Amino acid sequence: MDYHINTKCVQSGYEPKNGEPRIVPIVQSTTYKYDSAATLGKLFDLEEDGFFYTRLSNPTLSAVAAKIAALEGGVGAMLTASGQAASMMSVTNICHAGDHVVCASAIYGGTFNLFNKSLRELGIDFTFVKPDATEEEIEAAFQDNTKCAFIESVSNPSLDVADVELYANVAHRHGVPLIVDNTFPTPVNFRPFEWGADIVTHSTSKYMDGHAAALGGVIVDSGNFDWTNGKFPAFTEPDESYHGVIYSEKFGKAAYITKAMTHLMRDYGAQQSPQNAFLLNLGLETLFLRMERHCSNALTLAKYLEKSEKVEWINYPGLESNKYYERVKKYMPNGCCGVISFGVKGGREAAMKFMDSLKLANLVVHVADARTSVLHPASTTHRQLNDQQLADCGVTPNLIRMSVGIEYIDDIIADVEQALAKI
Repeated sequence: MDYHINTKCVQSGYEPKNGEPRIVPIVQSTTYKYDSAATLGKLFDLEEDGFFYTRLSNPTLSAVAAKIAALEGGVGAMLTASGQAASMMSVTNICHAGDHVVCASAIYGGTFNLFNKSLRELGIDFTFVKPDATEEEIEAAFQDNTKCAFIESVSNPSLDVADVELYANVAHRHGVPLIVDNTFPTPVNFRPFEWGADIVTHSTSKYMDGHAAALGGVIVDSGNFDWTNGKFPAFTEPDESYHGVIYSEKFGKAAYITKAMTHLMRDYGAQQSPQNAFLLNLGLETLFLRMERHCSNALTLAKYLEKSEKVEWINYPGLESNKYYERVKKYMPNGCCGVISFGVKGGREAAMKFMDSLKLANLVVHVADARTSVLHPASTTHRQLNDQQLADCGVTPNLIRMSVGIEYIDDIIADVEQALAKI
Protein backbone atom coordinates (compact mmCIF):
# COMPACT_ATOMS: atom_id res chain seq x y z
CA MET A 1 0.00 0.00 0.00
CA ASP A 2 1.37 3.40 -0.98
CA TYR A 3 0.88 5.62 2.06
CA HIS A 4 0.86 9.42 2.17
CA ILE A 5 4.28 10.89 2.97
CA ASN A 6 3.08 11.95 6.43
CA THR A 7 2.33 8.32 7.24
CA LYS A 8 5.68 7.24 5.78
CA CYS A 9 7.46 9.56 8.23
CA VAL A 10 6.02 7.46 11.04
CA GLN A 11 5.77 3.97 9.57
CA SER A 12 8.28 3.38 6.76
CA GLY A 13 11.58 1.53 6.96
CA TYR A 14 10.88 -0.89 9.79
CA GLU A 15 8.28 -3.62 10.21
CA PRO A 16 8.71 -5.54 13.48
CA LYS A 17 7.90 -9.23 13.45
CA ASN A 18 5.99 -11.03 16.16
CA GLY A 19 7.53 -10.24 19.54
CA GLU A 20 10.14 -7.80 18.19
CA PRO A 21 10.63 -4.22 19.45
CA ARG A 22 7.91 -1.84 18.24
CA ILE A 23 10.35 1.00 17.50
CA VAL A 24 13.66 0.74 15.66
CA PRO A 25 16.14 -0.69 18.18
CA ILE A 26 19.69 0.58 18.64
CA VAL A 27 22.01 -2.21 17.51
CA GLN A 28 25.12 -0.96 19.27
CA SER A 29 27.52 -3.55 17.93
CA THR A 30 30.40 -3.29 15.50
CA THR A 31 30.30 -6.98 14.57
CA TYR A 32 27.89 -9.85 13.86
CA LYS A 33 28.33 -13.56 14.58
CA TYR A 34 27.99 -16.24 11.92
CA ASP A 35 28.18 -20.02 12.18
CA SER A 36 29.73 -20.57 8.76
CA ALA A 37 32.88 -19.14 7.21
CA ALA A 38 31.30 -19.79 3.82
CA THR A 39 28.34 -17.55 4.67
CA LEU A 40 30.65 -14.77 5.81
CA GLY A 41 32.64 -15.13 2.61
CA LYS A 42 29.48 -14.73 0.54
CA LEU A 43 28.69 -11.52 2.42
CA PHE A 44 32.11 -10.13 1.58
CA ASP A 45 31.65 -11.11 -2.06
CA LEU A 46 28.23 -9.38 -2.18
CA GLU A 47 26.57 -12.69 -2.99
CA GLU A 48 24.27 -12.54 0.05
CA ASP A 49 22.60 -9.73 2.00
CA GLY A 50 23.41 -9.24 5.65
CA PHE A 51 25.46 -7.35 8.20
CA PHE A 52 29.06 -8.15 9.00
CA TYR A 53 30.66 -4.88 10.12
CA THR A 54 28.96 -1.64 11.13
CA ARG A 55 31.42 0.47 9.14
CA LEU A 56 29.50 -0.73 6.07
CA SER A 57 26.01 -1.21 7.46
CA ASN A 58 24.01 -1.92 10.58
CA PRO A 59 20.36 -2.92 11.25
CA THR A 60 19.53 0.43 12.87
CA LEU A 61 21.08 2.43 10.03
CA SER A 62 19.49 0.20 7.41
CA ALA A 63 15.97 0.77 8.77
CA VAL A 64 16.37 4.55 8.97
CA ALA A 65 17.94 4.73 5.52
CA ALA A 66 15.02 2.73 4.13
CA LYS A 67 12.59 5.24 5.65
CA ILE A 68 14.37 8.20 4.04
CA ALA A 69 14.49 6.38 0.70
CA ALA A 70 10.73 5.91 0.95
CA LEU A 71 10.22 9.59 1.77
CA GLU A 72 12.22 10.73 -1.25
CA GLY A 73 10.88 7.99 -3.54
CA GLY A 74 14.27 6.35 -4.15
CA VAL A 75 15.45 2.77 -4.49
CA GLY A 76 17.90 3.02 -1.61
CA ALA A 77 19.77 5.31 0.75
CA MET A 78 22.99 5.39 2.75
CA LEU A 79 23.43 7.26 6.03
CA THR A 80 26.69 9.12 6.58
CA ALA A 81 28.49 10.70 9.52
CA SER A 82 27.51 14.23 8.43
CA GLY A 83 25.92 16.18 5.63
CA GLN A 84 29.41 17.15 4.52
CA ALA A 85 30.31 13.47 4.15
CA ALA A 86 27.14 12.92 2.10
CA SER A 87 28.05 15.76 -0.27
CA MET A 88 31.60 14.47 -0.63
CA MET A 89 30.65 10.85 -1.32
CA SER A 90 27.75 11.73 -3.61
CA VAL A 91 30.33 13.26 -5.96
CA THR A 92 33.31 10.94 -5.44
CA ASN A 93 31.11 7.90 -6.05
CA ILE A 94 30.99 9.18 -9.65
CA CYS A 95 34.04 11.41 -10.17
CA HIS A 96 37.75 10.70 -10.13
CA ALA A 97 40.90 12.73 -10.79
CA GLY A 98 40.56 14.39 -14.17
CA ASP A 99 36.77 14.63 -14.03
CA HIS A 100 34.67 17.80 -13.87
CA VAL A 101 31.51 18.93 -12.04
CA VAL A 102 29.07 21.74 -12.83
CA CYS A 103 27.87 23.28 -9.57
CA ALA A 104 25.61 26.16 -8.59
CA SER A 105 27.59 28.79 -6.69
CA ALA A 106 24.74 29.34 -4.22
CA ILE A 107 25.51 26.47 -1.87
CA TYR A 108 26.47 26.10 1.77
CA GLY A 109 29.90 27.61 2.47
CA GLY A 110 31.30 24.36 3.81
CA THR A 111 30.22 22.51 0.67
CA PHE A 112 31.72 25.24 -1.52
CA ASN A 113 35.03 24.90 0.29
CA LEU A 114 34.88 21.09 0.10
CA PHE A 115 34.47 21.30 -3.67
CA ASN A 116 36.64 24.33 -4.42
CA LYS A 117 39.52 23.31 -2.14
CA SER A 118 39.62 19.68 -1.04
CA LEU A 119 38.17 17.93 -4.09
CA ARG A 120 40.15 20.18 -6.43
CA GLU A 121 43.27 19.00 -4.59
CA LEU A 122 42.20 15.44 -5.40
CA GLY A 123 42.04 16.33 -9.09
CA ILE A 124 38.30 16.92 -9.55
CA ASP A 125 37.59 20.23 -11.28
CA PHE A 126 34.52 22.43 -10.68
CA THR A 127 32.78 25.15 -12.64
CA PHE A 128 30.46 27.28 -10.48
CA VAL A 129 27.51 28.96 -12.16
CA LYS A 130 25.56 31.86 -10.69
CA PRO A 131 22.19 31.18 -9.00
CA ASP A 132 20.12 32.74 -11.77
CA ALA A 133 22.14 31.33 -14.66
CA THR A 134 20.21 30.94 -17.89
CA GLU A 135 19.85 27.63 -19.66
CA GLU A 136 22.52 28.76 -22.12
CA GLU A 137 24.93 29.68 -19.30
CA ILE A 138 24.40 26.35 -17.56
CA GLU A 139 24.84 24.53 -20.86
CA ALA A 140 28.10 26.37 -21.53
CA ALA A 141 29.56 25.21 -18.21
CA PHE A 142 29.51 21.54 -19.22
CA GLN A 143 32.68 19.97 -20.61
CA ASP A 144 33.57 16.67 -22.24
CA ASN A 145 34.82 15.37 -18.89
CA THR A 146 31.81 16.57 -16.84
CA LYS A 147 30.44 13.68 -14.79
CA CYS A 148 27.64 15.31 -12.76
CA ALA A 149 25.90 18.52 -11.76
CA PHE A 150 25.30 19.58 -8.13
CA ILE A 151 22.79 22.11 -6.75
CA GLU A 152 20.89 22.90 -3.56
CA SER A 153 17.10 22.97 -3.93
CA VAL A 154 16.97 25.95 -1.53
CA SER A 155 20.43 27.31 -0.86
CA ASN A 156 21.93 27.92 2.55
CA PRO A 157 21.92 30.80 3.52
CA SER A 158 21.03 32.88 0.45
CA LEU A 159 17.70 31.04 -0.09
CA ASP A 160 18.01 30.85 -3.86
CA VAL A 161 15.48 28.37 -5.22
CA ALA A 162 17.02 26.25 -7.97
CA ASP A 163 15.18 25.41 -11.18
CA VAL A 164 15.65 21.69 -10.64
CA GLU A 165 13.81 20.63 -13.76
CA LEU A 166 16.01 22.89 -15.91
CA TYR A 167 19.25 21.61 -14.39
CA ALA A 168 18.06 18.01 -14.77
CA ASN A 169 17.23 18.51 -18.44
CA VAL A 170 20.61 20.08 -19.20
CA ALA A 171 22.53 17.45 -17.25
CA HIS A 172 20.69 14.63 -19.01
CA ARG A 173 21.39 16.13 -22.41
CA HIS A 174 25.05 15.71 -21.51
CA GLY A 175 24.51 12.17 -20.25
CA VAL A 176 25.28 12.92 -16.59
CA PRO A 177 23.23 12.82 -13.36
CA LEU A 178 21.95 15.72 -11.29
CA ILE A 179 22.65 15.70 -7.55
CA VAL A 180 20.36 17.85 -5.38
CA ASP A 181 21.00 18.77 -1.75
CA ASN A 182 17.42 18.88 -0.45
CA THR A 183 18.19 19.71 3.19
CA PHE A 184 16.08 22.85 3.60
CA PRO A 185 12.74 21.81 2.03
CA THR A 186 12.99 18.14 3.14
CA PRO A 187 10.99 15.54 1.19
CA VAL A 188 7.86 16.71 3.00
CA ASN A 189 7.90 19.93 0.96
CA PHE A 190 9.86 18.92 -2.14
CA ARG A 191 10.87 15.67 -3.85
CA PRO A 192 13.54 16.36 -6.49
CA PHE A 193 13.19 12.94 -8.13
CA GLU A 194 9.74 13.97 -9.35
CA TRP A 195 11.42 16.78 -11.32
CA GLY A 196 14.23 14.79 -12.91
CA ALA A 197 16.96 14.74 -10.24
CA ASP A 198 18.93 11.51 -9.94
CA ILE A 199 20.64 11.67 -6.55
CA VAL A 200 19.50 13.52 -3.40
CA THR A 201 21.56 14.40 -0.34
CA HIS A 202 20.64 15.84 3.05
CA SER A 203 22.31 17.06 6.15
CA THR A 204 20.08 15.04 8.46
CA SER A 205 21.41 17.17 11.34
CA LYS A 206 18.90 19.81 10.27
CA TYR A 207 15.11 19.42 9.93
CA MET A 208 15.18 15.64 9.66
CA ASP A 209 16.66 15.28 13.13
CA GLY A 210 14.93 18.47 14.20
CA HIS A 211 16.44 18.76 17.67
CA ALA A 212 20.15 19.46 17.03
CA ALA A 213 20.85 16.22 18.85
CA ALA A 214 22.57 14.08 16.22
CA LEU A 215 25.05 14.83 13.46
CA GLY A 216 24.42 12.99 10.21
CA GLY A 217 23.83 12.96 6.48
CA VAL A 218 22.24 10.77 3.84
CA ILE A 219 22.52 10.00 0.12
CA VAL A 220 19.41 8.76 -1.69
CA ASP A 221 19.48 7.03 -5.10
CA SER A 222 16.50 7.50 -7.44
CA GLY A 223 17.39 4.40 -9.43
CA ASN A 224 16.49 6.30 -12.60
CA PHE A 225 19.88 7.16 -14.10
CA ASP A 226 21.38 4.93 -16.80
CA TRP A 227 24.96 4.24 -15.69
CA THR A 228 25.57 2.12 -18.81
CA ASN A 229 25.64 5.07 -21.23
CA GLY A 230 29.41 4.76 -21.68
CA LYS A 231 30.50 7.59 -19.37
CA PHE A 232 30.76 5.62 -16.12
CA PRO A 233 33.07 2.60 -16.37
CA ALA A 234 33.18 2.29 -12.56
CA PHE A 235 29.61 0.97 -12.77
CA THR A 236 29.97 -1.14 -15.91
CA GLU A 237 33.43 -2.68 -15.59
CA PRO A 238 34.58 -5.25 -13.01
CA ASP A 239 35.53 -3.95 -9.56
CA GLU A 240 38.58 -6.02 -8.69
CA SER A 241 38.30 -5.03 -5.02
CA TYR A 242 35.09 -7.08 -4.99
CA HIS A 243 36.25 -10.02 -7.08
CA GLY A 244 35.13 -8.49 -10.33
CA VAL A 245 31.57 -7.52 -9.49
CA ILE A 246 29.91 -5.28 -12.10
CA TYR A 247 27.53 -3.00 -10.21
CA SER A 248 25.19 -2.17 -13.08
CA GLU A 249 24.72 -5.86 -13.90
CA LYS A 250 24.42 -7.26 -10.39
CA PHE A 251 22.45 -4.46 -8.71
CA GLY A 252 20.55 -2.83 -11.57
CA LYS A 253 18.70 0.29 -10.48
CA ALA A 254 20.48 0.24 -7.12
CA ALA A 255 23.98 0.25 -8.69
CA TYR A 256 24.89 3.76 -7.50
CA ILE A 257 23.88 3.39 -3.86
CA THR A 258 25.32 -0.13 -3.62
CA LYS A 259 28.69 1.06 -4.91
CA ALA A 260 28.57 4.00 -2.48
CA MET A 261 28.04 1.65 0.44
CA THR A 262 30.28 -1.29 -0.49
CA HIS A 263 33.11 0.74 -2.00
CA LEU A 264 33.21 4.27 -0.56
CA MET A 265 31.82 3.56 2.90
CA ARG A 266 34.13 0.57 3.15
CA ASP A 267 37.16 2.72 2.30
CA TYR A 268 36.25 6.13 3.76
CA GLY A 269 34.52 4.89 6.90
CA ALA A 270 32.32 7.98 7.27
CA GLN A 271 29.51 5.98 8.85
CA GLN A 272 26.75 7.38 11.03
CA SER A 273 26.59 5.88 14.52
CA PRO A 274 23.64 3.62 15.47
CA GLN A 275 22.79 6.00 18.33
CA ASN A 276 22.60 8.96 15.98
CA ALA A 277 20.48 6.99 13.50
CA PHE A 278 18.08 6.12 16.31
CA LEU A 279 17.75 9.79 17.28
CA LEU A 280 17.32 10.72 13.62
CA ASN A 281 14.44 8.29 13.31
CA LEU A 282 12.67 9.86 16.29
CA GLY A 283 12.95 13.21 14.53
CA LEU A 284 11.65 11.83 11.24
CA GLU A 285 8.47 10.63 12.92
CA THR A 286 7.36 14.24 13.51
CA LEU A 287 8.99 15.83 10.46
CA PHE A 288 5.73 16.57 8.65
CA LEU A 289 4.22 18.23 11.72
CA ARG A 290 7.27 20.37 12.38
CA MET A 291 7.70 21.50 8.78
CA GLU A 292 4.16 22.87 8.74
CA ARG A 293 4.93 25.00 11.81
CA HIS A 294 8.41 26.04 10.65
CA CYS A 295 7.02 27.27 7.33
CA SER A 296 3.98 29.06 8.74
CA ASN A 297 6.06 30.77 11.45
CA ALA A 298 8.72 31.81 8.92
CA LEU A 299 6.17 33.30 6.54
CA THR A 300 4.47 35.26 9.35
CA LEU A 301 7.79 36.62 10.62
CA ALA A 302 8.93 37.47 7.08
CA LYS A 303 5.76 39.50 6.50
CA TYR A 304 6.40 41.35 9.77
CA LEU A 305 10.02 42.14 8.84
CA GLU A 306 8.97 43.23 5.36
CA LYS A 307 7.04 46.12 6.96
CA SER A 308 9.72 47.14 9.49
CA GLU A 309 11.42 50.48 8.93
CA LYS A 310 14.62 49.11 10.45
CA VAL A 311 14.98 46.28 7.94
CA GLU A 312 16.85 47.17 4.75
CA TRP A 313 15.85 44.04 2.87
CA ILE A 314 14.13 40.70 3.49
CA ASN A 315 14.59 37.45 1.63
CA TYR A 316 12.11 34.60 2.02
CA PRO A 317 10.97 32.65 -1.05
CA GLY A 318 7.45 32.30 0.36
CA LEU A 319 6.83 36.06 0.14
CA GLU A 320 4.87 37.23 -2.88
CA SER A 321 7.46 39.98 -3.36
CA ASN A 322 10.30 37.46 -3.61
CA LYS A 323 11.86 36.80 -7.01
CA TYR A 324 11.47 33.05 -6.48
CA TYR A 325 7.82 33.15 -5.46
CA GLU A 326 6.52 31.65 -8.71
CA ARG A 327 9.19 28.95 -8.64
CA VAL A 328 8.22 28.07 -5.07
CA LYS A 329 4.59 27.77 -6.16
CA LYS A 330 5.72 25.32 -8.85
CA TYR A 331 8.05 23.16 -6.80
CA MET A 332 7.04 23.70 -3.16
CA PRO A 333 3.39 24.77 -2.99
CA ASN A 334 3.09 23.70 0.66
CA GLY A 335 6.06 25.78 1.82
CA CYS A 336 9.81 25.80 1.30
CA CYS A 337 11.52 25.96 4.71
CA GLY A 338 11.69 27.82 8.01
CA VAL A 339 14.83 29.83 7.26
CA ILE A 340 14.74 33.50 6.35
CA SER A 341 17.52 36.00 5.70
CA PHE A 342 17.43 39.76 6.04
CA GLY A 343 19.62 42.80 6.50
CA VAL A 344 19.04 45.53 9.07
CA LYS A 345 19.82 49.16 8.35
CA GLY A 346 23.19 50.19 9.73
CA GLY A 347 25.30 47.40 8.24
CA ARG A 348 27.43 44.87 10.09
CA GLU A 349 27.50 46.73 13.43
CA ALA A 350 23.71 47.03 13.53
CA ALA A 351 23.40 43.35 12.63
CA MET A 352 25.66 42.40 15.54
CA LYS A 353 23.73 44.65 17.94
CA PHE A 354 20.44 43.12 16.82
CA MET A 355 21.65 39.56 17.34
CA ASP A 356 23.20 40.35 20.71
CA SER A 357 19.86 41.81 21.84
CA LEU A 358 17.77 38.73 21.10
CA LYS A 359 16.56 36.75 24.11
CA LEU A 360 14.42 33.89 22.84
CA ALA A 361 16.44 33.33 19.66
CA ASN A 362 19.92 31.97 20.28
CA LEU A 363 23.12 32.79 18.42
CA VAL A 364 24.35 29.35 17.36
CA VAL A 365 26.29 27.75 14.51
CA HIS A 366 23.33 25.66 13.44
CA VAL A 367 20.13 25.95 11.49
CA ALA A 368 16.82 24.19 10.99
CA ASP A 369 16.01 22.72 14.38
CA ALA A 370 13.05 23.24 16.70
CA ARG A 371 14.48 26.35 18.38
CA THR A 372 14.68 29.77 16.75
CA SER A 373 18.28 30.74 16.11
CA VAL A 374 20.34 33.37 14.29
CA LEU A 375 23.77 33.54 12.69
CA HIS A 376 25.95 35.98 10.77
CA PRO A 377 27.21 33.80 7.87
CA ALA A 378 29.84 36.22 6.51
CA SER A 379 31.84 35.98 9.75
CA THR A 380 31.08 32.33 10.60
CA THR A 381 29.97 29.58 8.18
CA HIS A 382 31.22 31.48 5.11
CA ARG A 383 34.20 33.31 6.62
CA GLN A 384 36.65 31.23 4.54
CA LEU A 385 35.31 32.80 1.33
CA ASN A 386 36.65 35.99 -0.22
CA ASP A 387 34.41 38.95 -1.08
CA GLN A 388 33.73 37.77 -4.62
CA GLN A 389 32.94 34.25 -3.47
CA LEU A 390 30.61 35.67 -0.81
CA ALA A 391 28.84 37.69 -3.48
CA ASP A 392 28.60 34.62 -5.72
CA CYS A 393 27.00 32.72 -2.84
CA GLY A 394 24.53 35.55 -2.20
CA VAL A 395 26.01 36.44 1.20
CA THR A 396 26.22 40.15 2.02
CA PRO A 397 28.09 41.64 5.03
CA ASN A 398 24.83 42.52 6.80
CA LEU A 399 23.01 39.27 6.05
CA ILE A 400 21.39 37.73 9.13
CA ARG A 401 20.23 34.14 8.79
CA MET A 402 17.31 33.40 11.08
CA SER A 403 16.11 29.86 11.47
CA VAL A 404 12.53 30.21 12.66
CA GLY A 405 11.61 27.53 15.17
CA ILE A 406 8.33 25.97 16.22
CA GLU A 407 7.72 28.23 19.24
CA TYR A 408 4.57 30.34 19.50
CA ILE A 409 4.87 32.88 16.69
CA ASP A 410 3.83 35.89 18.82
CA ASP A 411 6.72 35.20 21.16
CA ILE A 412 9.16 35.03 18.24
CA ILE A 413 7.92 38.33 16.82
CA ALA A 414 8.04 40.01 20.24
CA ASP A 415 11.68 38.96 20.63
CA VAL A 416 12.58 40.31 17.20
CA GLU A 417 10.67 43.52 17.90
CA GLN A 418 12.50 44.29 21.13
CA ALA A 419 15.86 43.56 19.48
CA LEU A 420 15.09 45.84 16.54
CA ALA A 421 14.18 48.58 18.99
CA LYS A 422 17.76 48.56 20.27
CA ILE A 423 19.36 49.49 16.94
